[in-house]
Amino acid sequence: MDPLTQGALGAALAQATPTRTKNIALAGGLGFISGMAADLDALIRSTSDPLIFLEYHRHFTHSLAFIPIGGLLCALALYYAVGRRWQLSRLQTFAYCTLGYATHGLLDASTSYGTMLLWPVSEIRLAWSIIPIIDPLFTIVLVTLCVAAARKQNRMFSAAALLWVGAYISMGAMQHSAALAMGQQIAASRGHNPARLEAKPGFANILVWKIIYETEESFYVDAVRVGIGAQHFTGTSILKLKLARDLPWLDADTQQATDVQRFIAFSNGFVSMDPKHPNRVIDIRYSFVPNEIDPLWSLELAPDVGGSAHAIYQTHRENPRESFGRLWELLTQD
Repeated sequence: MDPLTQGALGAALAQATPTRTKNIALAGGLGFISGMAADLDALIRSTSDPLIFLEYHRHFTHSLAFIPIGGLLCALALYYAVGRRWQLSRLQTFAYCTLGYATHGLLDASTSYGTMLLWPVSEIRLAWSIIPIIDPLFTIVLVTLCVAAARKQNRMFSAAALLWVGAYISMGAMQHSAALAMGQQIAASRGHNPARLEAKPGFANILVWKIIYETEESFYVDAVRVGIGAQHFTGTSILKLKLARDLPWLDADTQQATDVQRFIAFSNGFVSMDPKHPNRVIDIRYSFVPNEIDPLWSLELAPDVGGSAHAIYQTHRENPRESFGRLWELLTQD
C-alpha cells in the first residue's frame, strides 16, 4: 500500500484504542509514523546488485513476528522526540507505536504484490489480492475520518475508520471471488484447464480486475468487471519464458542467469520475453490497463558482457494519461 494509506490505518488503530491519555491526535501521530515505518526496508539497496531491493522489500520488516520489534524501534525513536514532551510514558509510546506498526504487513498482504507475513517460519510471499496498492476512495475516507478524530478528540471517528477499512476489504474479497469465477468461465470457454489462475484488482479500483491464467505453453491475460454490469474485456496471450528457447546464449554459470532465476522467483513464475524488446524478461502480473501485457518492470539482459555482470532492472511508466484513458473506458463502458 502507499505510505499515506499505511500511516492513516496505523493512526486509526492507535486513535481508536482506549488508553489513559485523552490526546487522540498524539496517539494518531505516533500510529501514523509507525504505520509507515516497515517500508524503510526499501532503503536496503546495493549499487552492485540491482535486484537486492526486490528481495528485501516487504520482507522481514513486514512480518507478524517483527511487529513488537518494529514497535519498540519506533517507540525508542519517538519517545524522546515526541512522547516525553507530551507527558506520555514509555509504555504508552510503545503501545501506540506497536499498534500502528501492526497494521502494515496485514494491509500489504491484502494487495497483490506479495508480503512475507509469516517470516521466519516461511518465506512465502502472501498476496490476497483483494484491494489495489493505490486506491483513492479507500484512502480518502480513511484519512478524513482520522483527521476528524484528531480535530474533535473523538474516538468514534477512528472506530468508523476501522469499520470502513473492514467493510472495504470485505467488499474487495467478494469482488475477488467473483472475478476468479469469471476467470474460470473465460478459460473454460476457450477449452483451457489452467494450471494457475489469478485475479488481481485493477489500478485504483475494485471494479475492474486483471485475470491471468497459465496453460502448458502460454499465459492468457483478460480483464473483467464484476458486480452490476459485469463484463469480460478480451485481452491477449503470450508464450511462457523458456530459457533454452528464448535465451539460448545465456550461460547458467553467469550472474545474469542467477538474476533471471531471482526475477522468476520474485514474479512467482509469471514471466515471458518482451515481444517488443529482445533480451528483456518481463513480469506479466501487473499493467496499468488490466487486459494488456504492458509490464511495469522488467529485467534487461546483454549477451556480450562478462560472467560477473548483473542484469539491469528497469521500471516502465510510459504514457500514463493514455493508459488511464483506456482504463477509464473499461470502468465506464456499458
